Amino acid sequence: MIKPTIGRVVIVQRGSHDAQPDGWPAFVNKVHSDRCINVAGYNEWGTTVSFNSVPLLQDDDTPPAAGPYAEWMPYQKAQAEKHAAS
Repeated sequence: MIKPTIGRVVIVQRGSHDAQPDGWPAFVNKVHSDRCINVAGYNEWGTTVSFNSVPLLQDDDTPPAAGPYAEWMPYQKAQAEKHAAS
């Protein structure tokens, strides 16, 4: 599990699971828990977007059935695994 902290970058998925997910970069603005955060970032058109109380997927969590969610970037996941292995 990666501990969320203010200022970290996550990928926000819009929550449409019918198509290939295409995430938006966002900054963590508030941490409610290890699995719930507030974020602000930019969509594919460069428009500012923000979401409150977004689920943050950790490890093998399943995405929610509807609504946006956040996840760590592949690089962050790889670094966490590398650090855990040492």
